[in-house]
Amino acid sequence: MLQLPLVVTAQVDLVLVLVSLLGLWTRLSHLSYPNAVVFDEVYYGPFVSLYMKRVFFIDDSGPPLGHMILALGAYLGGFDGNFVWNRIGAEYPCSVNVWSLRLLPALCGALCVPLAYLLTLELKFSHLSALGAALLLLLENSLIVQSRFMLLESVLIFFVLLAFFSYLRFHNAPSSSWLRYSWLLLCGASCGAAIGVKYMGVFSYLLLLGVASLHTWNMIGDRTVSHLSVCVQCVCRFVCLLVVPVLLYVFWFYVHLGILNRSGPHDQFMSSAFQAGLQGGLSRITQGQPLEVAFGSQVTLRSSTSQTIPCWLHSHKANYPIRYENGRGSSHQQQVTCYPFKDINNWWIVKNPGRQELVVGSPPQTVRHGDIIQLVHGMTSRYLNSHDVAAPMSPHHQEVSGYLDFNVSMAAQNLWRVDITNREAESEVWKTIQSEVQLVHVNTSAVLKLSGMSLPDWGFHQLEVVAEKLFKARSLGWTVEEHRYGTSQEQEEREVELHSPTHIDVDRKISFWAKLLELQWKMLTVKQDDSEHKYSSSPSEWITMETNIAYWLHSSSNAQIHLIGNPVSWGVAILSLLAYQLLAAVYLLRRRRGFKDLPDGVWSQFVCLGCVCVGGWLVNFVPFLLMEKTLFLYHYLPALCYLYLLGPALLEHTHTHLLSSVTHRRALVVCASAVLFSAFLSYRTFCPLTYGSPELSANQLQRLKWKTTWDILYRRR
Repeated sequence: MLQLPLVVTAQVDLVLVLVSLLGLWTRLSHLSYPNAVVFDEVYYGPFVSLYMKRVFFIDDSGPPLGHMILALGAYLGGFDGNFVWNRIGAEYPCSVNVWSLRLLPALCGALCVPLAYLLTLELKFSHLSALGAALLLLLENSLIVQSRFMLLESVLIFFVLLAFFSYLRFHNAPSSSWLRYSWLLLCGASCGAAIGVKYMGVFSYLLLLGVASLHTWNMIGDRTVSHLSVCVQCVCRFVCLLVVPVLLYVFWFYVHLGILNRSGPHDQFMSSAFQAGLQGGLSRITQGQPLEVAFGSQVTLRSSTSQTIPCWLHSHKANYPIRYENGRGSSHQQQVTCYPFKDINNWWIVKNPGRQELVVGSPPQTVRHGDIIQLVHGMTSRYLNSHDVAAPMSPHHQEVSGYLDFNVSMAAQNLWRVDITNREAESEVWKTIQSEVQLVHVNTSAVLKLSGMSLPDWGFHQLEVVAEKLFKARSLGWTVEEHRYGTSQEQEEREVELHSPTHIDVDRKISFWAKLLELQWKMLTVKQDDSEHKYSSSPSEWITMETNIAYWLHSSSNAQIHLIGNPVSWGVAILSLLAYQLLAAVYLLRRRRGFKDLPDGVWSQFVCLGCVCVGGWLVNFVPFLLMEKTLFLYHYLPALCYLYLLGPALLEHTHTHLLSSVTHRRALVVCASAVLFSAFLSYRTFCPLTYGSPELSANQLQRLKWKTTWDILYRRR
């Protein structure tokens, strides 16, 4: 029977509540200030606007989840995308809810503070150490700055800390509790989210997989665990830590592509098939085009190479010079190039070599894989030709020309074999947009391709097209982009017809998986402008904070915001790293000599601390030493957070297991308290540069320049 009254008993960690509230206060207070574009908001803002307008874009800096989180905040604030993010310092109009734009990164940054507290507890250290780790993150000025604006580092750090906390919570839970697998599932979801925000999340994910693999290996060797339990646990870990992150990563792209269904400025990076699936743009041009290419078809051929700028097979009424500047001769025939713009001279007619007609028959005779064709230039009626004449810029390849009969015993060689590289059957029909073809020169077996070179002035700096005999990259070829069935035999009528597409409804939508693979490949290979930046820095400068970044400067006063860390906390972090490495080396040498200074349980705790914290620092710092890209101080923040977890735990280890004297222990507590108080004073000192207020005088700003390498701006009055 139900007993009354019903009583609920709950345990509340008041310290956890306190650090959570402090985290929210430091990150969310006066979040709308400054009411202007701050540093990389000028980079992420345009993507948010494109989300609001559902316009497709590519960002090579990372997967779409981070952008979608920023866009969600903008959506909740009623942002319509109508703001031009053209410069740092541009004032937001009153119609833009700045607080909403910055809310989600600030929330993630605030939640990192209690997560540091909980993660330290799961590393099996005391509540006092957990409080120390939380306070170090709480008082870190650079983390506060990075959290308070429309940026992604705080979001990444949140998901990484959540992943490690969830995994350790699972690992430390009693094996008899099936509810612990909910923590493992949360861990996998957090890993998928971290990678979905920034590719930097892969570093921490690989570290977590390494730790989990070690734990799984030890579990397999535990004879007290039944065979069935081992199998179940291995399957659960595999699904949660490998399958779930992959599925979530794919899901982010599914949502991304589902939202961005309209044509935009980045369409040119994508294939014709991808573009045809977007509303407007190419889909508007190609709507209703015939699907199957036939003899008599009028087509434009787009190069399928992975160049940043697309181009189309092109010819015009200009010939190759009789002799080039280096003295080599040419055929002096009509130039054939690749032109990176839509143009009437991009049109070609697919001709049957056995017929003179340049129109599509009734019924249409489709072109199939292996068929021999001729390509006639639509505006000049010249045949696409190649021969044993060196190309102008690539003399080791054959020249490609529009054939002119100069009566000099140079016979036409204008037959080409259609080779559909992505065919599913040998009798595959050549299809608009869907088929990638190679055009193989019948006489020489050379393949029509883009050389990658640009022609000089006489070629109008268009791209060189050649025929290459030793062609191995079979995936590179040409795609029919625009297509119409020709009905006019006469040249004048045909020129008019080139402006009048045939309308036959055809569905050219490619599958989600094809879109995903193409978009992922473009993100990894198409690089945006990566020029040097005034505030770029090298990883060696991050460790001792030799650099800073000016995020915002008031247009008429000395109010400003800088990405500068807390110098005291920064020093504690690097000292903790050095101390752990030294202590670990001593322990390992002594254990090798047979001296066990620590019980097995304490040694395991010490090793786990090193794997998570020192390992986390290494995997998030060392890769940047190998990168050839523009780097900034904020790239160091994920690595720094691991060291803030390390410091208090290492102090507890020293206090408990290395110091036996009560006096020494008290001295350590006093020193730790003094350092923590110094960190607070340092935080307060740099608050004007963290929050942008209060405004400081030029002399006060000069006194904040603790290092000569820092770039602090001020106006003298």
